[in-house]
Amino acid sequence: MKERMNIDAAEPGVYKAMNAAEKQISTFTIDKKLAELIKLRTSQLNGCGYCVNLHSLDARKAGETEQRVFAISAWWETPFFTEAERAALKLAEEITRIYEAGLREETFQNARKYFSEQEIAQLIFITTVTNSWNRIAISMHMVAGS
Repeated sequence: MKERMNIDAAEPGVYKAMNAAEKQISTFTIDKKLAELIKLRTSQLNGCGYCVNLHSLDARKAGETEQRVFAISAWWETPFFTEAERAALKLAEEITRIYEAGLREETFQNARKYFSEQEIAQLIFITTVTNSWNRIAISMHMVAGS
């Protein structure tokens, strides 16, 4: 697959705003490993090969284990994730698949057991920004590096 165009050069202002959003996310208090797992799972759901590659590498750099990176595609079927992580991953999946049923009340209330309002906002923004990056990368046929 060949990249379609350099979207950054075509519309640098919006791309700069996306980078600013990503930089803001990096300051969040949410555990960095969990943030990368959310980005990875969101990218898997969207089928973004560029971002799956990026976030699997970034998760490992943040200290995540290979086992958990490999198992994230079936997180609900493994014993490798805490209840708080499961709540965050479920929240991210429902936001990513917002078209199916929205963010269900049960999922939101479960997340509140483990996360403050600020942390829930952070989880939502991590997921939302990742979804936006996925759409950019997929639309442009961005190619994953090695």
